[in-house]
Amino acid sequence: MKLEYHPIGIIHTPFTTRQGMPIQPTGAAGIQGTIEVYQEYQDGLSDLDGFSHIFLIYHFHASQGFELRVVPFMDSVPRGLFATRAPRRPNPVGLSVVQLEKIMDGILYIRNVDMLDGTPLLDIKPYVPEFDSQNDFRTGWLEHARKTVAQRKSDDRFV
Repeated sequence: MKLEYHPIGIIHTPFTTRQGMPIQPTGAAGIQGTIEVYQEYQDGLSDLDGFSHIFLIYHFHASQGFELRVVPFMDSVPRGLFATRAPRRPNPVGLSVVQLEKIMDGILYIRNVDMLDGTPLLDIKPYVPEFDSQNDFRTGWLEHARKTVAQRKSDDRFV
């Protein structure tokens, strides 16, 4: 089976290199970016401005290859790839929740960006707490480390 995706836009951020950038939106609090949605998809932005937060689904364009066991940014122990958010994956797809500030002329102004400048955007979905927030959750090996995510930055381990 062959799958084919086409970007609907480009994400612009202040991060031109992977080293030193935030590893999750929590660590990117307040950092602004924009999304240039291609003309042929702009009609799909109708009614999105009523949402404060959106999911961005994007392509990790700077990542190549993958390993099934990795040492994630939040740990020093090798973990199974699918138990991490490491960017080098069999299908290099990223997911972030960002704050939507405004939409003007096909440009989305967003906050809390944690992706590399020039990242191809695959899809946008509204964040809806009643659909997306979970109260009964476990965070596995991240249970103790997750409180430090805001201070963690990307390094060269997935270059």
